[in-house]
Amino acid sequence: MSLKGFHIVFITISTLLAIGTGAWCLWVDSLHGAPAFRVGAICSFVAAVVLIGYGIWFYRKMKRLRIIT
Repeated sequence: MSLKGFHIVFITISTLLAIGTGAWCLWVDSLHGAPAFRVGAICSFVAAVVLIGYGIWFYRKMKRLRIIT
């Protein structure tokens, strides 16, 4: 696997982890009502959106880049 491919896979896994963490924080917040978990959920979902944007930007940049050998 190339470094570019690994980077795309890593960003995808990181995005899924951020979404999962946000969902878990919302679940714990619904059980205990602790506002810290709500803040954690918001931060996780914001991180997921940023990671999605970065993944799209990186993919487009790498698509334009050609390695001349």
